[in-house]
Amino acid sequence: MSEIIEITDSAQDYLAELLAKQNVEGIAVRIFITQPGTPYAETCLAYCRPGEEEPTDERLDLDKLAVYVDKHSIPFLEEAVVDFNADRMGGQLTIKAPNAKMPKVNADSPLEDRVNYILYSEINPGLAAHGGEIKLIELTENQVAVLAFGGGCQGCAAVDLTLKEGVERTLMERIPELAGIRDVTDHTDTTNAYYR
Repeated sequence: MSEIIEITDSAQDYLAELLAKQNVEGIAVRIFITQPGTPYAETCLAYCRPGEEEPTDERLDLDKLAVYVDKHSIPFLEEAVVDFNADRMGGQLTIKAPNAKMPKVNADSPLEDRVNYILYSEINPGLAAHGGEIKLIELTENQVAVLAFGGGCQGCAAVDLTLKEGVERTLMERIPELAGIRDVTDHTDTTNAYYR
């Protein structure tokens, strides 16, 4: 597990110092990614008091501190580096997570990650020319991907064609376990539509 994320000695020193200032027995650091596998992914580092960790978190016991890593974020944190660079102003903690936005997905990855990967690596680049994008809202219990069409796709007259022909076909071919696609977007709002 420790090979997934590298926390440099200088970062460990800095974090251990911050934790000591909190005066909370057993306080740790928690690392997670919000909206992993999407262009909006953000890598976050937070204080984690005893009991605030999730039961599924992976715990790393480093020399100077304990770190909890959100289980769902692990594939996105591969090759991540947490570093601290001291300077005259005190210094800066940096987190580089090259796979946060584009995880390495494979056949064993969760269905949600695989759908997001195809949306962001194959489908959205083609829609971007029209100012459109598609987001996965949820996967239903019966494996239907609920998608929201944003930007130039919302209210677009060609959306049925795009949805049925392109997006659904691509996703169903790539991910045979998907039962289908559903669209939650309100296409009566044509404010940003590319085709009306």
